[in-house]
Amino acid sequence: MADPTPDVPAAPATRPLGVSRPDLTVADLPTPEEVFGVRRIGPKELFRYALGPSLIALGISVGSGEWLLGPQAVGKYGFEGVGWIIVVSAVLQTLYNIECSRYVVATGEAPVVGWGRVPPGWFLWVPLSVFVVIFAFIAGGWAASAGQGMYALVHGEVPGKDAEEPRLWAIALLVVVFLITAAARRISRALELANWLMVGTILAALLLIDLFIVPFSGWWEGIKGFVTPAAPPDGITATELGGLAGFTALASGLNWYVMGHYRDKGYGMGHRTGFISGLRGERVKLLDSGVTFPDDEKNAALWKRWYRLLRTDMWGIFFVGAMLGMLLPTILMARAVELSGTRPTQANVPTFVAAALDEEYGRWLFYAALLLGVLILFSTQLGIFEAMVRVTTDAAHATSPRLRALLEGDPRRFYYPFMLVLLVIISVILHLALPVSLVQWSANMVNLGALIYPFMLMYLNTRLPRAARPRLWHHVVLVLNFLFFGFFFVNFVADFAGDPLITF
Repeated sequence: MADPTPDVPAAPATRPLGVSRPDLTVADLPTPEEVFGVRRIGPKELFRYALGPSLIALGISVGSGEWLLGPQAVGKYGFEGVGWIIVVSAVLQTLYNIECSRYVVATGEAPVVGWGRVPPGWFLWVPLSVFVVIFAFIAGGWAASAGQGMYALVHGEVPGKDAEEPRLWAIALLVVVFLITAAARRISRALELANWLMVGTILAALLLIDLFIVPFSGWWEGIKGFVTPAAPPDGITATELGGLAGFTALASGLNWYVMGHYRDKGYGMGHRTGFISGLRGERVKLLDSGVTFPDDEKNAALWKRWYRLLRTDMWGIFFVGAMLGMLLPTILMARAVELSGTRPTQANVPTFVAAALDEEYGRWLFYAALLLGVLILFSTQLGIFEAMVRVTTDAAHATSPRLRALLEGDPRRFYYPFMLVLLVIISVILHLALPVSLVQWSANMVNLGALIYPFMLMYLNTRLPRAARPRLWHHVVLVLNFLFFGFFFVNFVADFAGDPLITF
C-alpha cells in the first residue's frame, strides 16, 4: 500500500548570527572559476576578472587624501613628522579593509546590513551607520575641489575665492556620476572599469611628471619621510593632522562603506546574494539577508582561495596604489613649493601645483597638471557619491519589508531616485565653505568610525564559520585602528571646541 504522506521538501539549513536579523541560509561556497566564468584563475584571469573592488576604494583615496590633504600638509610643513603618519595609516587601513571584507565574503551581506546583527540590533546600528556615512561625506568638498580644477582647465586660470562657476562644474560632474551608473549593466563593474582607466592614467602621468621635474633629492626626502619616525611639525593643527590620517588610503573607521562591492563582484557568498544592477542591466534579485557556508573541509578549502584573492586585491592594488598615490603627489607638491617660493592654502591647494608649474615650465604642463587633478578628484567624486547612495539603498532594502514590497524586488527603484535627491542636497551644501576645509571636516568625521566599528567587526567575525574566523592578531589590529584614528578624532573634537588635547 502506498504511503499517503506527501513528500515535503526539507527546509534549507540556517545559521544564527547576532540579533534582530534573520538567520543566515547555509549553502556551499562557489568556486572562483564558477563565479568568473573561467576554467582556471591564472595571472591573466586574475587581473581581467577577479581583482577590482579595491580599485573603487583606491579611486576615492587618491583624490581626497593623496591629492589634497597629503600635499597640503607636506607643502606647508615638509615631510618630517608627516610621512610616517601616512604609512601607519595606510597599513592599518588595509588590514581593517580586509577584516570588513572578511564578513562580506563569508556572508554576502554588505557591512551596513551586518551591523544590524550587533546588539541591541538593527534599529540602532543601521540608521546610525547610514547617518554617519552621509554626515561625513555630504559636505561635498571632494566635488567642490573637482569643480575648481574644471574651472581652471576651461579658463586657463585659477578661480577667485568666491567664484560661482567652479560650483556649477562640481554639480555637472555629479550629474556625470549619475549618468555613468545609469548607463551600466552592473554598477560595480562600471565603477571598476572607470577606475582602472582613471587610476592607471593618474599614476602613470604622475610618475612621468615627477621623473621630469623632481630631482633625486626630492624623491629621497619623500621616501625618507615615509620611514622616519618624528614628532609632528611645529604649527600643524589637530584638524590638519587628523584629516591627513583619516583620508590617507581611504576613510579610516568608515572604510566599510565601500567594501560592499565585494558582494556585487560575487566574491564568496556574495555570489549567492545578488547585486545592484544598472538601468541597462537585467533586474537581479538582491536578498535581504545573507548566506554563509557549512563548517566542512570542502568549504574550508574554498574559503582559503577566496581569502587569498581578497588579500591579493587589497595588498597588491589598494595598498601599493595608495602609497604611490601619496608619494607621487606629495613630492610634486614639495617641488612646486620650492619653485614658487610660496605655500599652499586651503583656498588654492586643488590648483596650486598647476599654477607653480605654469610659471616654471609653461602652459602645456599647467594644463597637464590641471587635467590630472580633475581626473584624480573625479575618481573620488565617483566613488563617494555612489557609495552614499549604495549604503542607503542596502540599508533600506534589507530592513524594510514594506519598502521591498513597494520596490517589487528591484532596488534600482530606490537607488536612482535617492541619488537625484542627494545630488540636489550636495549642490546646496557645497556653496557653504572652501573645498579643502570641507574635505578636512569629512576626514576628521570618518575617524569617528574608528571608535565604533572595529569592535562591531570583532563581534561579527568571531561568529562566522570556523574557517573564516579571524586570529588573535587580527583583533589586535582592530584595537590599534581604534587607538590611532580614535585619538585623532578626540583631538579634533577638542580642537573644534577651542582647546585641543595636544598641540604641536
